[in-house]
Amino acid sequence: MHAGLLLQYAVIAVAVVASLVFLVRRQFPAGVRRARIACAVPLVREGRAPWVRRIGLWIAPEPRPGAGGDDGCGGCDACKS
Repeated sequence: MHAGLLLQYAVIAVAVVASLVFLVRRQFPAGVRRARIACAVPLVREGRAPWVRRIGLWIAPEPRPGAGGDDGCGGCDACKS
């Protein structure tokens, strides 16, 4: 196989994977969030190497506002209708 043809296949494969990632993240955000949490939790446990914990924190999704985090609100639920 020629190098040019191999490069062309590689570019097409990257485009297909990127499209698939975009589609899954767009259509199934809750599933992607659960999968990221499932992958990150074992990596951030106590006793892991610092570099493994950093990878786990990088994989972990951002906490949802109002889900037990400090979002600057007193927590009176007056703004929820």
